[in-house]
Amino acid sequence: MTARRLTDDYRLEQRVRRAFGAGLKEFSLIESGDRILVGLSGGKDSMALLELLGELARRRGGAFRVEALHVRMGNVDYRTDVGYLARFAAGCGCGFHLREVSFEADRDEKRSPCFLCSWNRRKQLFETAQELGCTKIALGHHRDDILRTAMMNLTFAGSFATMPVKIRMRKFPVTIIRPLCRVDEADLRRWAEIHGYQPLVKTCPHDGEGNRRSIESVVDAMQRLCPEARNSLWHALEKDGKLVEL
Repeated sequence: MTARRLTDDYRLEQRVRRAFGAGLKEFSLIESGDRILVGLSGGKDSMALLELLGELARRRGGAFRVEALHVRMGNVDYRTDVGYLARFAAGCGCGFHLREVSFEADRDEKRSPCFLCSWNRRKQLFETAQELGCTKIALGHHRDDILRTAMMNLTFAGSFATMPVKIRMRKFPVTIIRPLCRVDEADLRRWAEIHGYQPLVKTCPHDGEGNRRSIESVVDAMQRLCPEARNSLWHALEKDGKLVEL
């Protein structure tokens, strides 16, 4: 590997860590005594999140604890290497938990397989968080996820809203946080390559369906039109109080 490549990789790792730390500080996402449950799907984003949180927990001398939950959806044809994920979590200094569930097809067209899968995963996250006494659930959504969701809501729902960086649940004594909120997807993709993350054995057959992929191209076109488009959209969400819901 060339010296330039090593330098570029080092800069990228520092950039990811700085953005990660900036999001934690700006939105006060972690407190001493927290027990955090990470939704570990096996994709690059959730794996980077677990690694960064585990690294931070070690640096802070165990001021907070991190657990990982992997949910296997029995009737969706994708595959993950559970053994690899368990070893990965252990290497991050985090506990690992596995839940296997399934769902029945719904006649309501609005309740797509993706909706039902997501709903059941969230249910398992909340139930496991309460079983373990976790105060927070950490999800691996990055800045581009947040911006694309805002554009989807504007385009298809006529509302200016997105997935909050921090939201305190009313029905459960837990707060959802998104610590990668300041990290760009392109940087996470390269981070995963540098750290040698093992890809999913088989991706979900529904991956790429729906409008999210189309919105990605819209946001990319906005960025080509104006290099500050992503930053402008982020600042608009921030000024309108859409990034925190307490």
